Amino acid sequence: MARTKEFDPDAALQAALELFWRRGYEATSMSDLVAHLGIGRASIYATFGNKHELYLKALDRYDRTGLPPILRDLSQPGPALPAVRNLVRRYAAEAADARERLNGCMITNAAAELAPHDQATTRHVERNWDQLETVLHSTLVRAQAQGELPAARDPLALARMLLVLLQGLRVVGKASPDPGRVRDAAEQALALLD
Repeated sequence: MARTKEFDPDAALQAALELFWRRGYEATSMSDLVAHLGIGRASIYATFGNKHELYLKALDRYDRTGLPPILRDLSQPGPALPAVRNLVRRYAAEAADARERLNGCMITNAAAELAPHDQATTRHVERNWDQLETVLHSTLVRAQAQGELPAARDPLALARMLLVLLQGLRVVGKASPDPGRVRDAAEQALALLD
């Protein structure tokens, strides 16, 4: 007879996500996961697989919870550029916030820590970035069609620039205690939309 799980897998995955997000993949050991999740090593392996598989599941969860609000905000009907400006300013504010900046963005953290040598992580990061770039591009195309963005601007190139800016804001914000650095960069980038 199969034993029933004595823990909530969803809550355990959320706890793992938070630990990986705060500490990173390499700095998080299986012993850390056992202690933080409050479940045995065998239960972690049976439910989630090894540490790497658990990390990828945590990245999936982060993606499912973090990206949809951005996609929703940029897909609203009406003027498009204010939504793009709000997104960039929100990233800058989060990157400058003393409480939030130290964790950074889990996708950005994964890109810097694991993507250079881990294909599965690279696929997660690229999927996230592709989705964000696509919605930025379509929002900028809509802005151009509505006369908010000059016809001479290339919406795809601007979307790619904004994607790189957003990721850069997260990296610089995480490493620098100077909030003016990310705020000034964000405002200068937004001037390109005029």
